[in-house]
Amino acid sequence: MDKIERGSKAAERQEEKLGLLVWFRISRIYNRSLRASNQHLKSWNLSVAQFDALVQIGSHRRLTQQDLADKLLVSKGNITQLLTKMEELGWIKREQEWKKKWLSLTEKGWALYHEVVPIQEQYQASQFAGLSREEKHQLLGLLRKIQKSQ
Repeated sequence: MDKIERGSKAAERQEEKLGLLVWFRISRIYNRSLRASNQHLKSWNLSVAQFDALVQIGSHRRLTQQDLADKLLVSKGNITQLLTKMEELGWIKREQEWKKKWLSLTEKGWALYHEVVPIQEQYQASQFAGLSREEKHQLLGLLRKIQKSQ
């Protein structure tokens, strides 16, 4: 292996190491944020998964169980238990129409939605208070670029 090839291999390893450090940092930030959000949502006896489902169902007014699974990036089977619990708590209702199960919020679900969503959104946005508006736009653009390359 000549000097140029060794230099190229070293540069590739450095680039790989840098990519790995970025991944670890994003992973740590995500996990810390998830723990903090779970803690914050405990005031309403909500988990992050329940909050995500509440937001999706509320913002779409009515959607199928499959659509919800797609939006939450899980399988339809994975959300069945979550939805059963939310239904038992009186937050959602399921309606079977032909082969589709439609989900919508109950009156109690809407009350919870209007109470918790604005506060949780404000809480989540505050996690980026240390960044300027320009830095937030820049970060968002970089994250979109990563997402498109996958």
